[in-house]
Amino acid sequence: MSKFSEIINQDVPVLVDFYAEWCGPCKTMSPILKDVKDNLKERVSIIKIDVDKNQELASKYQVRGVPTLLLFKKGKQVWRQSGVFQKNDLINIITATY
Repeated sequence: MSKFSEIINQDVPVLVDFYAEWCGPCKTMSPILKDVKDNLKERVSIIKIDVDKNQELASKYQVRGVPTLLLFKKGKQVWRQSGVFQKNDLINIITATY
């Protein structure tokens, strides 16, 4: 938990992907998130949280379904959405927080 707080308090936006191994849409999101990271490079940090292995964290952020994406800027949650997103939509959402 303390490591998570450290991560989301970075100066760059941090996109958190709450996912599960058994989730089909989560598997769809994986290459999209890689493309977003490749595109934005050091201007964004992307971390993946397995809800089955991190139930306490998933509960704290009230993650009810996967995939759920949360965007943090300097420790504050600035955006949240569940479901699959396209690369360009995510890039626009992230860059709007700069």
